[in-house]
Amino acid sequence: MPDRADNDLLAPRLLGGETLPFAPTPSASIAGRTLQESTYAQRVIPRRLPENAPNIVIVLIDDAGPGLPTTFGGEVRTDTMDRICAEGVSYNRFHTTAMCSPTRASLLTGRNHHKIGNGQIAELANDWDGYAGRIPRSSATMAEVLKQYGYATSAFGKWHNTPAEETTAVGPFENWPTGLGFEYFYGFLAGEASQYEPHLVRNTTVVTPPRTPEEGYHLSEDLADDAIGWLRRHKAFNADKPFFMYWASGCLHGPHHIMKEWADKYAGKFDDGWDAYRQRVFARAKDRGWIPQGCELTERDETLASWDSIPDDEKPFQRRLMEVAAGYAEHVDVQVGRIADELDALGYADNTLFFYIWGDNGSSGEGQNGTIAELLAQNGIPTTVRSTSMPSMNSAAWMSWAHRLSTTSTTRRGHGPAARRIRA
Repeated sequence: MPDRADNDLLAPRLLGGETLPFAPTPSASIAGRTLQESTYAQRVIPRRLPENAPNIVIVLIDDAGPGLPTTFGGEVRTDTMDRICAEGVSYNRFHTTAMCSPTRASLLTGRNHHKIGNGQIAELANDWDGYAGRIPRSSATMAEVLKQYGYATSAFGKWHNTPAEETTAVGPFENWPTGLGFEYFYGFLAGEASQYEPHLVRNTTVVTPPRTPEEGYHLSEDLADDAIGWLRRHKAFNADKPFFMYWASGCLHGPHHIMKEWADKYAGKFDDGWDAYRQRVFARAKDRGWIPQGCELTERDETLASWDSIPDDEKPFQRRLMEVAAGYAEHVDVQVGRIADELDALGYADNTLFFYIWGDNGSSGEGQNGTIAELLAQNGIPTTVRSTSMPSMNSAAWMSWAHRLSTTSTTRRGHGPAARRIRA
């Protein structure tokens, strides 16, 4: 990039907006006693945005640590993340709140999670200040601000910022995405969903998935399909407006649902266990400059088992859990790639800020000691792994894998990587 004065890199300050919404534009017509005595003129609503205001896309992957993607030294293929990083600017420090709802509320508003009533996950919303689970209207989301300035806005996938008691089919709807600045929403309101049979909402209406699992349905693919459809409709009917898209996957949150062929791609890749994996990822992350050369790998937490300490007949089960998680992760990166490809095909890419955030919180230890059903683990019911040949419908990996998959993070659910693509 040629040398330019710092001021040349800054967008001009937009006028107005100290208080939103903007005051309505008064009518330009003058009414007389009769139609003949009246003067009609079309009001002109002032443009709030500069010409060529950029489109904005934020992709947020759920519960994914930086030790997963090949981009950052991991061993899960992430071609889309590689491409976005190669075309733009990458960051190796993304501060989170270690829980889904608070991190997302902070991301969407730019404010401290306690200041906006999201001190914990939406399922535990209560009447304590800072924990009500409702983003106050005095702290507008970026979607609301951008909409007021003239952007078209949409959200897809995981929401998790509405108190659970308000997520039934009868509302109330003011704390759903469409009440917080998003003109269109397609996804799920809770913290997790089945990838095969999710409970879906379009705007404020509960809808069924377009296909059955037997017909090949998968949520990540459906969310990409719907986002692509929205982009095409925008191009056809709303092309004079820039757009803001927030695409938040259900992956890599449990349950880990992925088609067998995706998991099988990683057969044998993790046979030497989580301790060896952690060492390899750490060395590659250092070689590639994601972490400082002077970093030292921390000792394994004493509450986490070493790979060598678990029984040999348990290891095939634990390996398979990781193979499933890896296939799940690669698959969602491919869906992000489909959205990026569509931006290119529609001619939007050269004027779009594309933020790809790999993990709202880092890898999750909710699978605890590894399980065929996540809710079993969360209710303290162990999976008898030596009597189970492979994970079933609702698997989640052992928290020892989660610890290793967050190798370059400060904590298991702490800092993580993000990438930004800018074309100019």
